[in-house]
Amino acid sequence: MRDLVIVGAGGFARETASAAAAANRVRPTWRVLGFADDNPELHGTVRSGLPILGRIADVTSRSGAAVVVCVGNPGNYTARQRIVERLGLPAERYATVVHPSAEIGAGCTVGPGSVLLAGTVLTADLSVGAHVAVMPHVVLTHEDRIEDYVTVASGVRLGGGAVLERGAYVGAGALVREGVTVGAWSQIGMGSVVLRDVPPGEVWVGSPARFLRSAAKLEELTQS
Repeated sequence: MRDLVIVGAGGFARETASAAAAANRVRPTWRVLGFADDNPELHGTVRSGLPILGRIADVTSRSGAAVVVCVGNPGNYTARQRIVERLGLPAERYATVVHPSAEIGAGCTVGPGSVLLAGTVLTADLSVGAHVAVMPHVVLTHEDRIEDYVTVASGVRLGGGAVLERGAYVGAGALVREGVTVGAWSQIGMGSVVLRDVPPGEVWVGSPARFLRSAAKLEELTQS
């Protein structure tokens, strides 16, 4: 078993800890040491039966432990990239955590630091990049490309050949038509039906999905 430190102590972090525990019931893989979080009020407390170990920066001193960064929400979905860049750890330090109920088909790849939660399906010949968050019961299909730092919320379905560019956030229950590209750092509202390409840095909502507003300036989103 390899030691694992989870960065963050919110819902996604605790879900990842549960996924690691579920994986251990099939094959002992992870010894979860606890969570790292910059909120000093959490230090010394316990969440989901695991301790808050201290600051995020402290994980760099735990040279033998794997790390997975589990932060971000619809209001702050750029945080994961910022923390990874701040830590500056090599790719081999990052864990890929996969719930045992996830199905990963032939020809699929999943990058370091990514998490696949319960019921996720990767059908065939698709790629999931680094530090990607895939929530429960997501279906990704043939030739999809999910780039680094993407967040795919629960119940999302992607048609074949869809592309989620770097840092995109796709809200719960959204549907993305085959061959459609969601641009970098764009955000798709929950339950939306995306039938055409979404430019970078925009928020789209509805069925069919349409432009709502700019997400933010791209240079601000990618600032480390």
